[in-house]
Amino acid sequence: MIEFKNDVEAADCLKKRHDELLEEIGKVVFGQKEIIEQVITVMMAGGHCLLVGVPGLAKTLLVNTIAKVMDLGYKRIQFTPDLMPSDITGSEILDDDRKFKFMRGPVFSNIILADEINRTPPKTQSALLEAMQEHVVTVSGTSYRLDEPFFVLATQNPVEQEGTYPLPEAQLDRFMFNVILDYPSPEEEYTIVKNTTADRNVEPRKVISAEEILYFRELIKRVPVADNVIKYAVDLAAKTRANAPTAHADAKKYLNWGAGPRASQYLVIGAKTYALLHGKYSPDIDDVKAVALPVLRHRIVRNYQAEAQGLSEDDLIKRFL
Repeated sequence: MIEFKNDVEAADCLKKRHDELLEEIGKVVFGQKEIIEQVITVMMAGGHCLLVGVPGLAKTLLVNTIAKVMDLGYKRIQFTPDLMPSDITGSEILDDDRKFKFMRGPVFSNIILADEINRTPPKTQSALLEAMQEHVVTVSGTSYRLDEPFFVLATQNPVEQEGTYPLPEAQLDRFMFNVILDYPSPEEEYTIVKNTTADRNVEPRKVISAEEILYFRELIKRVPVADNVIKYAVDLAAKTRANAPTAHADAKKYLNWGAGPRASQYLVIGAKTYALLHGKYSPDIDDVKAVALPVLRHRIVRNYQAEAQGLSEDDLIKRFL
């Protein structure tokens, strides 16, 4: 049973755990500190994360390492065009007594790596929808609860588009963060090559347990937020809605579609989590700004004019900020 004298002591412990997680993951995954921080933020907030990056940027290694330092169950699902929904959720089989028995699929774990999620058709992609939203899987009319904490980390390759099925907006909206991985700097790449080509075997230690993660998630919900911070988050999401009276001038000019109410919720819960992980007891507007890009970039749809002028989602979000 986890007990603290008060929420302030618990918040201080969460900050300490965050620093320890960064240190241990950094022993295996070199560079990418900002990416690691964003993934930890999503996990503590109880959301899911979409990682977009070309192959070879240690996406799988990162997830594997996080599972080890958090002492959580981990399953990897390689998404392919012939993958079926039952390959994710599980299916019923006849046992020796001629009775149907449910065989659990790989979704029954704490951390799910949905590798190259856009390589499988929408029917199979949607098998994760209920699991991500409700933390439940329904097979043949029977619902099965998933293990807690439950976290989906999906990867996408933004370059190779042949044989892919873009995620529909409804599925994208289930992801709290969309994190973009870029190539490492020359200095980081030097460190990566030097350490990965030598006889070096580092095993990161376990830093946090599933019980602690669930406790800290409840703690984050209790974090007080000033009304002006909530208003800023709601106004920011409203600015992206091209056809609304609250729309920013650039949203009307460059966007087909804006962010829904879930974006406002994730801006606030993300700001709460970010604040606690960085030693603050309540978020301010700067904390909302810190999580705005990963929360909003997959929730806005650019029009032809924006693409023609080379304006990315991040460019437009920075204007809204």
